[in-house]
Amino acid sequence: MVVKSDIEIAQAADIRPIQEIADKIGIPAEALIPYGNDKAKISADFIASHDGRKDGKLILVTAVSPTPAGEGKTTTTVGLGDALNKIGKNAIMCLREPSLGPCFGMKGGAAGGGYAQVVPMADINLHFTGDFHAIGAANNLLAALIDNHMHWENQLNIDPRRVTWRRVVDMNDRALRSVTSGLGGYHNGVVREAGFDITVASEIMAIFCLATDLKDLETRLGNIVLGYTRQNEPVTVRELNADGAMTALLRDAFQPNLVQTMENNPSLMHGGPFANIAHGCNSVIATTTALKLSDYVVTEAGFGADLGAEKFFNIKCRKANLSPDAVVLVATIKALKMQGGVAKTDLGNENVEALRDGCRNLERHIRNLGKFGVPVSVAINRYTADTDAEVEAVRDYCERFGVRAITCTHWADGGAGAVELAEHVVKLCDSGAAQFRTLYNDGLSLWEKTATIAREIYGADDIIADKKVRAQFAKYEEEGYGRYPICMAKTQYSFSTDPNLLGAPSGHVVPIREIRLAAGAQFIVVVCGAIMTMPGLPRVPAANNIRVNDEGRIEGLF
Repeated sequence: MVVKSDIEIAQAADIRPIQEIADKIGIPAEALIPYGNDKAKISADFIASHDGRKDGKLILVTAVSPTPAGEGKTTTTVGLGDALNKIGKNAIMCLREPSLGPCFGMKGGAAGGGYAQVVPMADINLHFTGDFHAIGAANNLLAALIDNHMHWENQLNIDPRRVTWRRVVDMNDRALRSVTSGLGGYHNGVVREAGFDITVASEIMAIFCLATDLKDLETRLGNIVLGYTRQNEPVTVRELNADGAMTALLRDAFQPNLVQTMENNPSLMHGGPFANIAHGCNSVIATTTALKLSDYVVTEAGFGADLGAEKFFNIKCRKANLSPDAVVLVATIKALKMQGGVAKTDLGNENVEALRDGCRNLERHIRNLGKFGVPVSVAINRYTADTDAEVEAVRDYCERFGVRAITCTHWADGGAGAVELAEHVVKLCDSGAAQFRTLYNDGLSLWEKTATIAREIYGADDIIADKKVRAQFAKYEEEGYGRYPICMAKTQYSFSTDPNLLGAPSGHVVPIREIRLAAGAQFIVVVCGAIMTMPGLPRVPAANNIRVNDEGRIEGLF
């Protein structure tokens, strides 16, 4: 039997006109801004008209720590959403937009997989509706205005050595991490050290995904601290008078995107911050809109639950006053065996003993999620090579903690392969068992908030930092940012800061390399270990296999 690739499956999908999909959730055609026949934005006026409606139930899909073996978090989100609709529930999926960096780097596409995908897959993975381009343009407009201001009179007395704002590009490009700008003479501006981050790690992306409306977006943009004066006083975007133009660039992009699954169910895709270097959740405006239009909303948070779910709870839910009703923790047999020490080349062989060792990673995530007061179920994203003994071992392991593990085959069977999971999640949501709480209070010091995450989520003994970083923690508190939550920038591959330390390590320490203020997003970014806010390409990038064939179709995208 020939196994089709994700893109081949997606290109064979029966995609319905986007107006039909909108009609399913009560969005009239006049409230859509179409991008072709198969995707559209939802107008801001329509969204504002639904403010008074009762919210549906909110379900988070997260995963065990990622491995090269794969987990299938987005695929499970789509499969669960399709399954909920299949059992007669009105459900919408809320997903992040893919970044071009991973698409052309290691990961390939990010629109689900197999028969649990959102479509049009190629459009979504590439330029989509241009949201990321708008975010990059707004970010780099500010960078240009800063340099222009310093080139002329510099009335704000910005110190070129203390400019903290970096340019962005939505591509993995390690050569841009540190650059010197303004070379070539007086007319090229002020010479200074600068650099680039990837667009999805930018504060503009975070603001875009946390703002509740256009006014809030403009206010947050104005609050950005772009650098400091020679007297070390903060300078904001509002003082530079850049917030209005930046909002204008983001106005249309800020309206959520409506697409569909292969089973023609609605999905809102909007925003796309990474979870290892940003807060890893789709936009608040998309999630809150979906909650008004459906009975069940299924959303995802990036990478493992130690990153994406922790930030979903402690940042997104805190800021948007969301209260999730259930969590689905995705795992694969292969990933758990790899966590148990099995080499990638041997994952096809049954190894129940190594699987049980690897389940310590699953256990850590289950225990961590329990600290937020939301009921958990485990979705075993089953592969054909998985044996019954291995699946049963995971089920037995989860039963020790009162958690039900359910086998899902949505990659091959679409929504039908996740019906049992959907029925169980509905029971969890409707049981009223959720007693959501954040991990720490706003009043804790920034240092103690960071230490709490390290101890409670990563299993660390403590955090460490040099004198300069400790002084920066204190300075941010003195400047009035002490009540902000923490956004950890850390490797996704381990609970520790060592990507090679798999399983559920404990007793380690978390080194803090630097911290960054995101005054517009209203959180503090804590950069741990060797994590980079501008990734690099692998030795063999995924871009090497992507092409346009003789029929004009894209091939090799995942």
